[in-house]
Amino acid sequence: MFGLKDLFMLAISAFIILPISTFIREAGYFIISSLFGVKNPRLTIGSGPRLFKLKFLDVRKYYHVHSWFTFDSIRSKSKFAYICIYAGPILINFILALTINAFLANGYLQEGEKFWNLFIFYSLYFVLYDAIPMNTVNGKPNNGMIIYELLRYGKRIDYNTEPLIVGTTEAEKEHEQEVKEFEKTKEELEKSLVQERKKDDDRT
Repeated sequence: MFGLKDLFMLAISAFIILPISTFIREAGYFIISSLFGVKNPRLTIGSGPRLFKLKFLDVRKYYHVHSWFTFDSIRSKSKFAYICIYAGPILINFILALTINAFLANGYLQEGEKFWNLFIFYSLYFVLYDAIPMNTVNGKPNNGMIIYELLRYGKRIDYNTEPLIVGTTEAEKEHEQEVKEFEKTKEELEKSLVQERKKDDDRT
């Protein structure tokens, strides 16, 4: 039966474990790509207006499960480099899941066993999502499909014009435009509220 403890663990899963697992997945791109000399790498956490930017880390106001990795260019153009980069999220989550499971199997982390079991669950969820070749939203290939195409054909053949990993400079321009639109909408809404209050005052 689904009880209060289960509801509590669901909240922990949705608001803590899943966002952290998502960030770790994106960190897989960052760690592996740094070995191949990427230019202007960036890890973004959350969405909306920026709270702060620290070197390669960009933290946004609305933090939940939305995290992503961007870079402008890469020094190594080899097929091997791209295979490694797209395998990064798979490797980091798989290694993390195995490590935590090994600790649990040897009697460590017992006090928070349910929490760590859920952590393993989400880590392996991302492993399966990334490793099994398939097309996802709008026909975009997942990492497994990209790796498969690179190994079999030597290139991506999905015909999708959008890059899977967006350029940091391009993402920054999009963010600036989103912030301008957000501020404009906010300003219009505030003006509308002021006018409504004025109408109400006039009626009274």
